[in-house]
Amino acid sequence: MVSSGGGQAPLPEAKRVSLVESASSVAAPDGRPLIVAFGDSLSAGHGVGPGQSYPAFLQAALDDAGYRYRVVNAGVSGDTTGGGLSRAGAITGLKPAAVILELGGNDGLRGLPIESTSANLEQIIGILRKSGALVVLAGMTLPPNYGAGYIEQFENVYKRLAAKYRLPLIPFLLEGVAGRPGLMQEDGIHPTAEGNRVAARNVFRVIAPFLKK
Repeated sequence: MVSSGGGQAPLPEAKRVSLVESASSVAAPDGRPLIVAFGDSLSAGHGVGPGQSYPAFLQAALDDAGYRYRVVNAGVSGDTTGGGLSRAGAITGLKPAAVILELGGNDGLRGLPIESTSANLEQIIGILRKSGALVVLAGMTLPPNYGAGYIEQFENVYKRLAAKYRLPLIPFLLEGVAGRPGLMQEDGIHPTAEGNRVAARNVFRVIAPFLKK
């Protein structure tokens, strides 16, 4: 099963902005470079308790490995690439050293045109790269009922953009999680706390070689 961020309605724009502003104000006194988890409910930690999202587990993994970075969770449940594009400027306002871009799953689940998803992601990547941040792209897939052709086109968006802009690519954020009992919630879309721990390891393996100790 797959996939990507939940079926909840996107937050109003005011709440999107306040979420990022809040993250900024919390992070300001901390001198560590920021890694921003920019995504939908998979980043936000839908359905799990505080400290059990993948960004929280990523922070723990970085700390344990001796990397002095602070992970900021900028996930918004239900967000699409269009919604992400509207708040990309607020993300760059945090002056992140790196951004884990995890968006597009909700586009796919809603059957939105592949061209639109691709164009939005490409614009987001351009905005983030212009700020000087390292952009790590998190790939997604879709349930088999969406059809092999659509799924292949959807997955290729991430591969193509990663190759075009030479971005570190997490082939599938939920590799080793999706479809596994105990690692996915009953909705079949969102990971459990333990599933998020595995997803954090997937992210850590890709991003760690680009970080400084």
